[in-house]
Amino acid sequence: MNRLVAFIAAAALSACGVDTASSAATAAALKKQEVEQGKKTMDQAQQKIGQAMEQLQQSQQSREDAAK
Repeated sequence: MNRLVAFIAAAALSACGVDTASSAATAAALKKQEVEQGKKTMDQAQQKIGQAMEQLQQSQQSREDAAK
């Protein structure tokens, strides 16, 4: 009887470990997605900044050309 109780207790505890491991894997996958989305957002922001800088330079060049 004691062996049966010990076996059931061990099985219950090992199941908790599996659940914890799967939760950790899910959390890691979500973090990875967040990081990838953050990188995409940063790339888009850099592209927009680059475009704005290019427009600013063109505008300034146009003003200089008009002043001549």
